[in-house]
Amino acid sequence: MTKDVLVTIAGLQFEIDSEEPIEVITTGQYFLKNEKHYILYDEILDDTKEVCKNRIKIGKDSVEILKSGASNVHMVFETNKKNLTYYNTPFGSLLIGIDTTKIACKEKEEEIELYIEYGLEVNYSHVSDCKITVRIAAKKEINAEI
Repeated sequence: MTKDVLVTIAGLQFEIDSEEPIEVITTGQYFLKNEKHYILYDEILDDTKEVCKNRIKIGKDSVEILKSGASNVHMVFETNKKNLTYYNTPFGSLLIGIDTTKIACKEKEEEIELYIEYGLEVNYSHVSDCKITVRIAAKKEINAEI
C-alpha cells in the first residue's frame, strides 16, 4: 500500500425513528508498524469549521479511533467487549459506551476494508446500533495530458 491513500468512511446509525447515513471521503496517510495498520486524516467539523485530526489503528483483534482538535475522543472497538470513554466536545463531555459485536477486516495489496458493528451508549443509556465501513485505498496518480 502507498503512503498516500483515499479514506472512505460510511456509517449507519439505527435509532428508534430513523436511519441516519453518514459518509466521509478524504485523503490521508497510511503506514504499517508492528503489524498494525495506521491511517491518519483530517476532518473539518460542520458546526465549527475547525479541523479535527483523526487516527485509526487496526490491530489483529481491535480497532482504535482517536480524534483530537475541537472534539477529543479515544474509541476502542473489541469484539464482545464494552469500552467506556469520554467524548469531549466544545459543548461539554459525554460518557460513551461502545459495545462491539463484530469486527471484520479484509486486506488486499492496495486496499483495506474494515467493517464494525457496535451498540452506542451515552451516559449509560443505549442510543443506537451502529455499522461503520472504512475503506482505505492507495491513492492513484492521475496524469492528464493537456
